[in-house]
Amino acid sequence: MSLLTTNYLTPTGREEAWRFTPLKRLRGLHDGQAVTGDRTTLNSLGTLASGVTFLREHLEPIAASDDVIVNRIRNLSPDVAHLSIAANTHVDKAIFLGRSAGALDSAEYSRVRISLGVHSVATVVLENTGDTVLAEDLEIYLATGASLKFISLQEFDSQSVYAARHHAVIDKDAEFKSITVTVGGDVVRILPTVEFIAPGGSVELLGVYFATTGQFFEHRMHIDHAVPKAKSRVNFKGALAGRDAHTVWIGDVLIRAVAEGTDTYELNRNLLLSDGARADSVPNLEIETGEIVGAGHASTTGRFDDEQLFYLMSRGITLDNARRLVVRGFFNEIVSEIGIDDIQNRIMSRIDSELERAGA
Repeated sequence: MSLLTTNYLTPTGREEAWRFTPLKRLRGLHDGQAVTGDRTTLNSLGTLASGVTFLREHLEPIAASDDVIVNRIRNLSPDVAHLSIAANTHVDKAIFLGRSAGALDSAEYSRVRISLGVHSVATVVLENTGDTVLAEDLEIYLATGASLKFISLQEFDSQSVYAARHHAVIDKDAEFKSITVTVGGDVVRILPTVEFIAPGGSVELLGVYFATTGQFFEHRMHIDHAVPKAKSRVNFKGALAGRDAHTVWIGDVLIRAVAEGTDTYELNRNLLLSDGARADSVPNLEIETGEIVGAGHASTTGRFDDEQLFYLMSRGITLDNARRLVVRGFFNEIVSEIGIDDIQNRIMSRIDSELERAGA
């Protein structure tokens, strides 16, 4: 059965899934008013290893979606940029996908697939830069015993609008680790979603975001524990500085009645660096069986720790540098998980420059 559909309703902002999103700033991605641009900007960067291919193919979606933008993408873009890693292939070096050329007077609708065969292992980095209007439906499939680290970098320029679903389908005993970094753009809305289709899978969703004056960043997670004995962990950290900086983090975990032996925990922390910024954080758990290993969630939003600042300043460090060190320390737990020095340094430098620009 085809998962393509033409039946979707334009959101009004009263729906739960859209109640935080500034629809008027989406440049028509949600209501069909955006002009469709004739461009496909995603490319493979560098030489691909043996057993790895990157081709544009006509593929059916692997999972249904009720998101209006995802369904619009699927009807406008039959072709998929497909990165495929063959079974039993261990790729030693990270595979880089990137885009920079975009436009603000029209929208790109992009479909992307990352597929890992049985017992394959890889790290994939997706780099988004420049100014663009981009809607993306990114699907990831991990076959039995496969292992993927997926690093998604939103380093857009100041006018970009990006609306995407990053959806992972996890087969038996597969391991998926995702690190989402959002430090640029005007409006960025990402749906990192996961479905387990066989027992034994493990998922870790990590993320950092830093919003400054006027920026809106939304990360809306959903993890569907529909099989027994699967494990998930979520840990996102955000910082905000400047007037009307706004972030939204939604963490939804569903443990179905058949999902005995589930082990899950989700955490979101936000650091407010100035007045006029707003962080919305909503963790949710829906549990349909009591036969689980564990399930929990936590969310915190607060300001600088005065004791940390005092400790650093008492040792001769200026206030501005003390703030910078505290922010770096706050993010380091997750940024260090990227495991690629050049990217980690670049992200920290971007955070430093945004912090300085915001005057926080």
